[in-house]
Amino acid sequence: MTSAGKGELTAELRGFQRVQALAYACAEAVAAQLKPGVTEREAARMQRVWLRERGVRDWFHLPFAWFGDRTAFVNFRVPLQFFPTHRALEPGMPFILDMAPVYEGYTADIGYSGCLGLNPVHDRLLADLEAHRDLILREVRERRPLREIYEDVDRLMVHQGYANRHRAYPFGVIAHKVGRVRQRRFSPHVLGFGTQSLKGLASDALRGHRDGWSPLWSPYRFSDHPPRPGLWAVEPHLGFRGTGAKFEEILVVTDSADPEESAFWLDDDLPHVRRWAEDNAARAAA
Repeated sequence: MTSAGKGELTAELRGFQRVQALAYACAEAVAAQLKPGVTEREAARMQRVWLRERGVRDWFHLPFAWFGDRTAFVNFRVPLQFFPTHRALEPGMPFILDMAPVYEGYTADIGYSGCLGLNPVHDRLLADLEAHRDLILREVRERRPLREIYEDVDRLMVHQGYANRHRAYPFGVIAHKVGRVRQRRFSPHVLGFGTQSLKGLASDALRGHRDGWSPLWSPYRFSDHPPRPGLWAVEPHLGFRGTGAKFEEILVVTDSADPEESAFWLDDDLPHVRRWAEDNAARAAA
């Protein structure tokens, strides 16, 4: 992907930005409706309904919701445990909403962390995620191998006193590539994943295997290569005992020789970024 500069997004990047903003608007709207007794399945359905009402007909994956210690993937052993359950939300309980809609052929994959009421541990996790966003961008601009950046994220988590919970995802990924999806009248999904998006990821995997790169950013040898130009949905996920928190958003990687244009977050007007800015401003004022 060639760079048009963050300040002058191409029409294609604006398409990805729109669907990412739509997904985060959904997360905020659903989070505002959560109350004690709502289950993960109900929260996932609320996300699906909200997005369908606004024109979403396809998905990279259907919405997830995790409550309580499931936000830290406690005792997760098999992929089926990621799917929403009848776990009910309680006061003070953390939650994560995760959705990956496809809209007008553009894909987003986002993660929104919140809490029903006060939870100082969760607040600390959210605050400490800011350093991971900075580290990832800095080292991608340095063209460090993805596997090394993953290890540096791991080290930062340990230094902060947390456990790496994205290691619980399939292949331990911290990110994966996203792209355009051909629009179809019917968009079936298999085990919660859209078939068109899976075809695209599989095509990238085959092409990458031939050329020495992978569309999955993992701790394994197949990610031992510099960042590949394109769009990456990045999701560092911190865990502390029974509490987890993450963000997930699109990182744009280009082939520009200018470090600032070689990689940038697609959008800084996102809930977690606004929260950090408000917290930093409040500390400065104090």
